[in-house]
Amino acid sequence: MPKKKYAYKNITISGLPGSGSTTLLKLLKRNNILKFGGWTGFSGGEFMRAYAKEKGLFQENGNLHHSSTHYEDDFDREVDMGMRAKLSEGEYWILESWLSGFMAQQVPGTLKVLMTCTDKAVKVDRVVNRDNVRAEDAIANMNKRYAENLAKWTRMYKQEWREWVVKPGTVSAEDPIDFWRPELYDVIIDTYSHNQQETLKIVLDAITKK
Repeated sequence: MPKKKYAYKNITISGLPGSGSTTLLKLLKRNNILKFGGWTGFSGGEFMRAYAKEKGLFQENGNLHHSSTHYEDDFDREVDMGMRAKLSEGEYWILESWLSGFMAQQVPGTLKVLMTCTDKAVKVDRVVNRDNVRAEDAIANMNKRYAENLAKWTRMYKQEWREWVVKPGTVSAEDPIDFWRPELYDVIIDTYSHNQQETLKIVLDAITKK
């Protein structure tokens, strides 16, 4: 039986902690339309943590997630460029990570989804419940990870930013590097104003439209 024709051949999901990106990945992986259509979901964060634990590079910090500074640049690039290769060469991938949308810039046929949550208290509450930590610890960890990751990735991917984002005219050279700028994405979903089923429907409608 031939596979269904989709408007996009791959999907990326990006979002900062508490935005709902992991939840969307789980919903898409369980969706029968995609499951029987041959789609495969993949979390870049889960892969990186598993690899780092295997290599003895990851130290547990309670239940809180760590920043990218735990890894060497070469390791980060290997994982990130591996995602870009999957999107460029394969099809029916759903890749979720902080940088998956950036890694999909100028890759044809990829639906780039940005998850946001405009209510900070809701974001914090989600992280508290997910990681079973205090609110103040969740906030400190979220802020630390964001600052450290942005600084590291800005240093690492300055050239790619120019090639993939500035040269095509997505943003100007004067704009600061921001891997979660709305201009970089095809679909932006605020999970404060959209529940899980509404969020799922937005993505399904986007990839099945004629």
